[in-house]
Amino acid sequence: MTANRTFSLSAVALMGLMAATRFHHFGDFQTLPDASLAVFFLAGLFISRPTFFAVLLLEAGLIDFIAIRYGGVSGWCVTPAYLFLIPAYGVQWLAGYGCRRLSPDNAAAVAATLLAATAATTLAFVISNLGFYGFSGRFGEMSLTEYAIRVARYLPSYLGTTLAYTGLALAGRWAVRHWRSSATAPTTP
Repeated sequence: MTANRTFSLSAVALMGLMAATRFHHFGDFQTLPDASLAVFFLAGLFISRPTFFAVLLLEAGLIDFIAIRYGGVSGWCVTPAYLFLIPAYGVQWLAGYGCRRLSPDNAAAVAATLLAATAATTLAFVISNLGFYGFSGRFGEMSLTEYAIRVARYLPSYLGTTLAYTGLALAGRWAVRHWRSSATAPTTP
């Protein structure tokens, strides 16, 4: 498979995953949880083109606009702090990009990739929440400590969701690579 075709399939898959899940952050019995953090990490890992990072940012903004304008989703989070999603997603993308040199067939490398995803997701969570606390205009009377205690309960779901999507993508990549190598391996008589 050519590099351009692999890029195209990966790009379509990641964009489709974000489009299918971004409307509901936490998911419920009818919808999957938001995969955006994992999508940005995986884009850095699988695609790594800065222009694709920009495309994903535009897609995220467009999905949010459509969800708020036409889908009945609350726009409560869309404040000047919304811009802090750019560095938060940038952390994800850069962490994925940094893992590109790791082998998908080595268990230690896969563990290192998942550890990088954990660290990046934690940092992205902190960036987006500090930005929201400081620039949303919604927490004038609340101390930073009180705010941190209230939002800390969401970190496990952010980590769990991101790691689940990332782990599934890594397992899928491993399966495809092994299927391709077994399909092209010479057979013995």
